[in-house]
Amino acid sequence: MTAATGKEWVETAMDLILSDRSRVETLYFLMSEENVKLQLRQPWMKFGTDAGGVDPDSVGNPMAHPRAYGTFPRILGKYVREEQVLPLEDAIRKMTSAVTTRLSIPDRGVLRPGMYADIVIFDANAIGDRSTFDQPHQLSVGMRDVFVNGVAVVRGGRHTGAKPGRVVRGPGYRGER
Repeated sequence: MTAATGKEWVETAMDLILSDRSRVETLYFLMSEENVKLQLRQPWMKFGTDAGGVDPDSVGNPMAHPRAYGTFPRILGKYVREEQVLPLEDAIRKMTSAVTTRLSIPDRGVLRPGMYADIVIFDANAIGDRSTFDQPHQLSVGMRDVFVNGVAVVRGGRHTGAKPGRVVRGPGYRGER
């Protein structure tokens, strides 16, 4: 029973979905910091995020997970610089070439002629996440420039307006069904 409605949680969730026609999302707090640090150190681990992109200038959803704004800056700031859980070079590899190798995406993940140039230039002494569960729409800090497919999308910490991104599909993609 929920205290606010006097109904079972499932009925309350259905009422919420029907009342505003949006998704009802949940946040779970399941991982211990010790376990996160142990996992980050494992050589076979790769870093990614399942967070959707959020435009902080047109925030229509007051609820967002902090990882929508800061997954990678959190790893680089908290776990690499502050707590020295893993070296910077290993973290970068786990964010780039380790992922593309595992997903069999051969034209990304390393800087080499003929590859797509997705590059982030950041200050290792300043990079970090600021987003929290209470205030999720906080931009990360410490990133100076971002290039997507070789096109500058962030210069000097400001978005250029460019949107050169494209869908990246691995070898398992079978098209629309």
